[in-house]
Amino acid sequence: MPSEANVAKAGLEGVVAAQSAISDVNGDEGRLIYRGFDIHDLAEHASFEEVVHLLWHGNLPTRSELALLSGLLNRESRLSSEIQALIRAIPKDANPMDMLRTVVSALALHDPEAGDTSREANLRKAIRLTAKFPTIVTTFQRVRYGLEPVEPSDGLSIAGNFLFTLRGEVPDDVATRTMDVAFVLHADHELNASTFAARVTAATLSDMYSAVVSAIGTLKGPLHGGANEGVIKNLLEIGSLENVEPWVLKALAGKKKIMGFGHRVYHTEDPRATHLREMSRQLGERTGEKKWYEMSRKMEEVIMREKHLNPNVDFYSASTYYAMGIPPDLFTPIFACSRISGWTAHVLEQFDHNRLIRPRAEYVGPRGLTYTPIGERV
Repeated sequence: MPSEANVAKAGLEGVVAAQSAISDVNGDEGRLIYRGFDIHDLAEHASFEEVVHLLWHGNLPTRSELALLSGLLNRESRLSSEIQALIRAIPKDANPMDMLRTVVSALALHDPEAGDTSREANLRKAIRLTAKFPTIVTTFQRVRYGLEPVEPSDGLSIAGNFLFTLRGEVPDDVATRTMDVAFVLHADHELNASTFAARVTAATLSDMYSAVVSAIGTLKGPLHGGANEGVIKNLLEIGSLENVEPWVLKALAGKKKIMGFGHRVYHTEDPRATHLREMSRQLGERTGEKKWYEMSRKMEEVIMREKHLNPNVDFYSASTYYAMGIPPDLFTPIFACSRISGWTAHVLEQFDHNRLIRPRAEYVGPRGLTYTPIGERV
């Protein structure tokens, strides 16, 4: 009989698997902090580049530190001809997360520091990965629709260049700030599934690229980053405000999982959803297309009444991105374009205090069986 300490907990729920100084989630109070800073404070005041510096180095940057990091990120955002050729060769109907996983794996083949696990080399790789993720995503989006890739602009932030290389035109300040806040909100979230996957890979003393590829594969799942794409698919299926309540009630009666509600850790509202709800409202009013926000609010109202579940970060990110004209199958890659900052921060931390992550399983299979020669088996 296993001791209480050795009893398996499904999904490792409540199990503390690592110590980290990067971020913390307080599920009872609905709070998220990065390196001691409340997410509400950062979402209101900080740029994504400031948050990247905070996650990697533990402090908000000075003006000169921010200028240095922003310059390095901008310089590393361009893709080599070999990587562009690979993106062009990927089937146009490929899942963008599959594309991202493949291209990031290929980046390692062209990086002479790929196998160097020193902190200095890993910081340089973190810069390259964080800088290149948005360009990889937007390049694939353009070439799969027969458009030429757009080179990042020297004068734009990561958020600004994402929109610029996606659309081929310089975005206005409102669109840029909206994208920037979305990146801030998604940058890290303690030991979530994809971050844990990255740390498990890094703990074997594999390289940063391998750890990030592990994270991408994990984020793709609909119970993790892929949920925001599921949210917009539901909204599109519902179609109109008057259809929301009947659709939700039918889905609940049929035990259908409705994406974007509930969270493993938060027992109150996800603080990131608070900002994304307001962003969705503002974008709807700005574009004159309030339908998706209004449908989302109605869905939130019905599910709260029927199931007492709060929306999570995925729910309002869906209507926010859709209002910005971003294709639904890019929603999860956008998540990755932000979370790469957190993944790399955790890989850096794992290497700094490494111990192989090797949990046990509670065996529930048979015992005492004996081998039967193949001629005697029936």
